Amino acid sequence: MLLSAGEAKNLGPSSGPNRLRDLCTFCTISLDQEEVYRTKVYEKSVSPFYGEDFYFEIPRPFQCLSFYVYAKSMFQIRDLPIGKVAIRKEDLYKYCGKENWFQLQPVDPHSEVQGKVHLEMKLNELITENGSICQQLVVQIIACQGLPLISGQNCDPYATVTLVGPARWVYKHKVKLKVSQFIMFWQVTRSSSYKGRSHFHVEEEDIEKLEIKVELWNNGNLAQDVFLGETRVSVKILRNDNAHKAWYLLQPKGNGTKSKPDDLGSLRLKVTYTEDNVLPSACYTALRNLMLKSPDVKPISASAAHVLGDICRESVGYDALLPVVRLLLHHNRLLPFLTSVAALELENTQEANTIFRGNSLATRCIDDMMKIVGKSYLTVTLKPVLNEIFESNKTCEIDPVKLKEGDNVEVNKENLQGYVHKVFTSITQSSSSCPPLMCDVFRSLRQLASKRFPADPHVQYSAVSSFIFLRFFAVAVLSPHTFQLRTHHPDPEISRTLTLISKTIQSLGSWGSLSKNKLVRQLLVIRFRCVHVIFNREVHKRAQGRKRLRKKNFKKRWLRVTNLELSYHKQKEKPLYVQAGNCVETNSWIEVLSQVSRCNPGRLSTFHPSAYVGGSWLCCTETNESTPGCKPCTATLLANIQLDIDCDRETERIFSFFSSSRSRLQKMEDACAGMSVYLGQQEECSAFTIQDPKETFRTIKELGEVLDDLQAHHDSKGALTDEPGTM
Repeated sequence: MLLSAGEAKNLGPSSGPNRLRDLCTFCTISLDQEEVYRTKVYEKSVSPFYGEDFYFEIPRPFQCLSFYVYAKSMFQIRDLPIGKVAIRKEDLYKYCGKENWFQLQPVDPHSEVQGKVHLEMKLNELITENGSICQQLVVQIIACQGLPLISGQNCDPYATVTLVGPARWVYKHKVKLKVSQFIMFWQVTRSSSYKGRSHFHVEEEDIEKLEIKVELWNNGNLAQDVFLGETRVSVKILRNDNAHKAWYLLQPKGNGTKSKPDDLGSLRLKVTYTEDNVLPSACYTALRNLMLKSPDVKPISASAAHVLGDICRESVGYDALLPVVRLLLHHNRLLPFLTSVAALELENTQEANTIFRGNSLATRCIDDMMKIVGKSYLTVTLKPVLNEIFESNKTCEIDPVKLKEGDNVEVNKENLQGYVHKVFTSITQSSSSCPPLMCDVFRSLRQLASKRFPADPHVQYSAVSSFIFLRFFAVAVLSPHTFQLRTHHPDPEISRTLTLISKTIQSLGSWGSLSKNKLVRQLLVIRFRCVHVIFNREVHKRAQGRKRLRKKNFKKRWLRVTNLELSYHKQKEKPLYVQAGNCVETNSWIEVLSQVSRCNPGRLSTFHPSAYVGGSWLCCTETNESTPGCKPCTATLLANIQLDIDCDRETERIFSFFSSSRSRLQKMEDACAGMSVYLGQQEECSAFTIQDPKETFRTIKELGEVLDDLQAHHDSKGALTDEPGTM
């Protein structure tokens, strides 16, 4: 999913005296009720411009994508919610790929619901003690799924079950629920002979007017209980069958009744959401092989991978190249492809000082490669010094216009020079941590640049600095949260400091500065050999054996994954249960741990996804603590530690990009035919890179056949949906 949080207008209630003019605001992104990203804090404006993009994989099912706008509070414990935009999953296609203005809606705690409940209802006939026949209604809560995290932790839920009658009488029952599976029986009868509170007289014609209402709440212990959602089921559903079992989505309180909201402002968003309907692996063999053959095609512009970038350039830019990069990386075919597309771009570069400075197919592919394989490299190189910058928070403003009262520009300049020196030194001493693929690509770029401009002795350095400094380190310094170097956006003052450092790093890394030394050479010649940190993140350690989930059961710890070990144990051979900040971060941990343990001879094949509490595993209810796991461990197919890639999914994405651009593919085919017939460059050919029209035409025809065959597989499978609800 790709999200762009653009800007907001006229934030705050129109009737308010101040309309939030003196408060700072920020925007958060949530899957259901779980926050996964947030923007930077924007200072004192009712129409802030956020201007941030977020791209992420969705690691779990979800019902709703929500955007919340908050006012940053200086004196209150919690930030003040201004309003929200909520888009249900089934409505995302209406807004996909387009910018839209959304009116902010009020944030009502009773409408913030997610998850589903599995109910079973039975209507039985019983013979009473006096021989009369009565009806017995049995309601069972079998399970719940997808309940939200409360304050970053699993909720502690209970349910209330209410029988609502036609005369507005109710019978309510409250039951405590376990975290993993909730089971409860509750019954009423239609017999006047029973005097218990769950037995009362109901007229025959009124039985079908009864309604079961199930509410879920989180036990707040010392705080106020939190409403989790409700569902209502009419008893008349048992008219034709005495038993009914179904999953129901939890709904807002009062079935979502809304009052007319005040004008809270609006938010401009762009959402691009895609679902991959992945077929069996054999269906992708032809397209996958065609893409993997791309590095060997001469000229490279006639390859299937280059054709994809050409035809999708106007619609999605070069976003279509990311699955190509991942697929080629998995099969160790990325280096020859990057070398070929870089050579093609250098052929069209006329001046050495403009080398690799534009946004092209070659630069985008190399950018994607660095972001994929260079995550741990950034962590090792920049995270320690960035942490120091955030913690010390020294003022570095040197612009006289932006200086605050009491600032000393000379002191600020010294602070900035000190930070820049530490960052730049960390970069120039990081060559031993540079991933092998990045070293190989940079070595290839040096050779290509020297061959293209043999009279310029410094071009080999500028070819590399265009990427390593301008597109990699400088960008990571400017936006550390984007590269998981920090959890959230920095405050405005630190953000300004990072901007100044980033600009200075770009200047120091430019070809003019580097032409006088050998700093880049140091980054290239030393291979990736030392122990390095792959992942280092704060998590919450969960205590075991406690009957109740309390805040004191969770303690903050740091987990560290290197290419040799996962460290943090208080006692040897004891399991450690931790909880990441959100589902996206959890998915990142699972991916990294799966990669580094792929060759572990003692690696288990199954695991328990929940804790052993109160004498049983919460996930499978087994009472024996040594029982083998109930879930299979994540499979690891990649021999390279860099990334675990689902090649079928990446090929399906490539197919989707080709399918959405079939008209452009046809135009490119017609352009190739025109060039072959008229023996020259035609006007319609200027939109494409066609060096060899015959070879390109051959590739496009082969692509058409492969795409048609794959589309036939999709058509035969049909669209499968698995929506929870009445079944």
